[in-house]
Amino acid sequence: MNIEIRTDKNIQNSERLITYIRAELNQEFQRHSERITHFSVHLSDENGDKGGDDDIKCMIEARLAGVKPVVVNNRGHNVDTAIHGAIDRLKRSLEHVIEKKDNPRSSQPVLADSDEEGEEAYE
Repeated sequence: MNIEIRTDKNIQNSERLITYIRAELNQEFQRHSERITHFSVHLSDENGDKGGDDDIKCMIEARLAGVKPVVVNNRGHNVDTAIHGAIDRLKRSLEHVIEKKDNPRSSQPVLADSDEEGEEAYE
């Protein structure tokens, strides 16, 4: 599982941050590790030095084998809340996508066997 982490100019990309994000993703998605091929994490501070509520944005894209990429966004007042909110959203989205892929609904409705007596009544 490849994990790519990027930050904008307002968030310092350190080895500690990279290690933290990788550990969180590996811990939360270990049961799907055979399906997930790539994570791309983007952190940005939309207000820069001005500050403000929920100005840190975390976008996570997950690529699964044989499925279109799943992308989620979350905003928080600091990097930690933005990351954890995005991970929670991604867990729900991936569970939905995986469930849908593993248990597809048939495109044709299954019809009950017709009653022979009923068929004769309409002839």
